[in-house]
Amino acid sequence: MSIDAPARPHRPSNARPTGTAIDCADCPLRPLDAFQACTDAELSVIEGIKQAELRYETGAILIAEGADDPPLFTLREGWAFRFKTLPDGRRQILSILLPGDFIGLQQKMSDAAAHGVQTLTPVLVCRFRRDAVWRLHQELPSLGYDVTWLAAHENALLDENLLSLGQRTALERLAALLLLLHARAAPHDPLADTEGLLFPLTQRHLSDALGLSLVHTHRTLRSLRDRGLYALQGDGRLALPDPPGLARIAKLRWPLVVGRRPLI
Repeated sequence: MSIDAPARPHRPSNARPTGTAIDCADCPLRPLDAFQACTDAELSVIEGIKQAELRYETGAILIAEGADDPPLFTLREGWAFRFKTLPDGRRQILSILLPGDFIGLQQKMSDAAAHGVQTLTPVLVCRFRRDAVWRLHQELPSLGYDVTWLAAHENALLDENLLSLGQRTALERLAALLLLLHARAAPHDPLADTEGLLFPLTQRHLSDALGLSLVHTHRTLRSLRDRGLYALQGDGRLALPDPPGLARIAKLRWPLVVGRRPLI
């Protein structure tokens, strides 16, 4: 893993339209086992609130901290993260965003963005109107329930992160992060089980997510590697040779249960 100095733009980055948008019914995420099926009526409503499909490059700001009335997105391809910064530039990564995640739900309607969202890789997003959440609740209660489920799921992930920051040791934090991210991301990477998971996080990202210094992060990674619990290939693919062993260190129940979730 490299150590980068992450840029912190102060405004959203430019996006490129995809040119030809696909129908929501043809979304390549929908056939995956990670997601629940949608009815024709639900797909019609989702299609009605979708504004555009946009591409952003690595390091782009999807939502800037303090932005007025930021849009909503579904991440269709690539990785991103939510973050908050202090005036002196220190950054806390709040959560890692993966394909299928609904972005911007944490903001109140018409309020300034309380956190930023930045891309880890090139991404493709579906952008929705800011009033999309209201329309989902009003037009089809089942989709309103899905939004509530997504909000609860995000809170559960944040609870796990808070547990790590407050109680887990550095070794336990890193083991939990690697294991949970692998479980969430593997369904989107057909090579994850055979060649490893394409893993774009650097040591800087890991330290900002775990509340550790770069030096401590580096030493902790080396300790896990020396125990044979993770390997990072030259092409940036992460392999976990002993997931149960990693779960024991992280104090996580094994096997992990990752159920199907809604896709807006």
